[in-house]
Amino acid sequence: MSYTTEIMDELNVLMLFDVSNHQEGIKVHKTAEGNAIAATKRLHKKGLVSQDDGGYLTDLGLEASEHAQALLMILTTD
Repeated sequence: MSYTTEIMDELNVLMLFDVSNHQEGIKVHKTAEGNAIAATKRLHKKGLVSQDDGGYLTDLGLEASEHAQALLMILTTD
């Protein structure tokens, strides 16, 4: 199994969240790129964000975002 374009888009949306501030959400506007809009809708359907246009991370979304951010840090550290 490998990362698909759709999964990468979802990971990129998860990276937009500030995991240190649970009161801060995001809003993906209708003028955003189509892949970001679709990824956010998929994350909502999967139960990771509270609204289909972003909102706040759910508990599961927070865990996923923390892991995504940690993985990026690991992979980009020399």
